[in-house]
Amino acid sequence: MTWGTNDETRSRPARAELEVSSARPRASAAAAPVLRRPVAPMLAAPVDAVPEGPGLVHEPKWDGWRAIAFRETDGVYLQSRAGRNLTTYFPDITRAIRTAIPPGVVLDGELIVWERGRTNFAQLQRRVTAGRTLLRLARECPAHYVLFDLLADAGGQVILDLPLSQRRVRLEQLLADAPAQLTLTPQTADMRQVSDWLLHWTVAAGIEGVVSKRLGGRYEPGRRGWSKFRTRIVTDAIVGGVTGSIRSPETVLLGRFDRRGRLRYTGRTHPLTTIQAVELAALLAPPRLPRRGVVAHPWPQPLPASWSGQLDQPEPLRYVQVEPTVVAEIDADVAFEHQRWRHRVRYARARTDMSVYDVPLLLGEGEDPFGTPSG
Repeated sequence: MTWGTNDETRSRPARAELEVSSARPRASAAAAPVLRRPVAPMLAAPVDAVPEGPGLVHEPKWDGWRAIAFRETDGVYLQSRAGRNLTTYFPDITRAIRTAIPPGVVLDGELIVWERGRTNFAQLQRRVTAGRTLLRLARECPAHYVLFDLLADAGGQVILDLPLSQRRVRLEQLLADAPAQLTLTPQTADMRQVSDWLLHWTVAAGIEGVVSKRLGGRYEPGRRGWSKFRTRIVTDAIVGGVTGSIRSPETVLLGRFDRRGRLRYTGRTHPLTTIQAVELAALLAPPRLPRRGVVAHPWPQPLPASWSGQLDQPEPLRYVQVEPTVVAEIDADVAFEHQRWRHRVRYARARTDMSVYDVPLLLGEGEDPFGTPSG
């Protein structure tokens, strides 16, 4: 895959942590960044369609971890979107930045791991839990830092007020001789290119959608000044449990069969509406008791915290198991890991016309990783 450019084509960081140091730097620290960390990254507001118009450019929305990199005089500091220190988890990236990027520079981008031509979010998660095997993991599954903005130039010159077009030019120049692990994200104003990304890159390469920005826009930390369009699919899954109660379900826990016929957990819905809860409750039943009074259900109780796929893992989820005979139609984005949807999905309706055996197989085990809705 060619990543060219097309010219036509646990605490949140404080928003105010961007003051430039007023103290005159010492000669030995003249190259140190004057942009104080943590920095709240500029964000994107969700939209229902990719915006069009003059002065707009679009970039792929990568399925990884947002990270701001500070190239400091004595090394590199990687900060997550929420202000967490990610530096120790990415020795391969810090080494690349230290080698290719001059002191004072502050970068914004997405940390990703490629596997078989597509992003693998689960490999990012492994960086946090690798422990003593971290260096080996970094060699076997190296990360990439896909860069899309420049907050401070060489020597620590803060350029937040420059238009995106000028920040982009400086970023391109900065990365001209950088190693492959430091990659400039594609950018285009051509809607045909955007359509191609959405059609061919979402499943094949693992991008989640498109981020749209104004060429004349400044970088505004903490503000949702960009827009993001997530690629979504409508598909089906099996209801395996609910939070709340069977008679008053609040959210739905979903599953799909794997090739061996085992019902595997694949994700959870956003909260149901009152009407959806009433309609679904009428179809639910507790799991059967086939022998010795033991409930025959394939999932543990409570649901393990690690199944949620979040960087900061929540507590195990207590839920109510149900007989897995109901099919739900859902609306999901294309981000998944460990064969589960990484973000919550939207419950649409129960498919009383379908058997659970009509539902696509577990994510990644069918011809289409997401399946297609039936009829």
